[in-house]
Amino acid sequence: MLTSMPIVAFVAVTERERARAFYADILGLKLTGEDDFALMFDAGGTMLRLALVEQLQPQGFTILGWIVPDIEAAARDLTARGVEFKRYEWMDQDELGTWRSPSGARVAWFPDPFGNTLSLTQLA
Repeated sequence: MLTSMPIVAFVAVTERERARAFYADILGLKLTGEDDFALMFDAGGTMLRLALVEQLQPQGFTILGWIVPDIEAAARDLTARGVEFKRYEWMDQDELGTWRSPSGARVAWFPDPFGNTLSLTQLA
């Protein structure tokens, strides 16, 4: 039944204006709406709903990621916009913070202002 239905992605945030600034101005997503409970963005045709919460305990894993055709260009662009990519001591990451997975995909992780882990992936 749900195989052909659109999906909505949810990310918890604690501050409306900081969320708007990061997701619209830094990541470049288009704000499509807002209400008392959330900000809604178009993320490549998927609705991204930033749910406003009073408290947030960020998860220890990636909660949202983008597949990009050129991870180096995307990482450089985000770095120029002030994004700092995460470094993991136990991973072999290049100067941009990207890691090559066993499948050949390249992945880089970065936090949003609320500690949520986001990622970029260039498929093999």
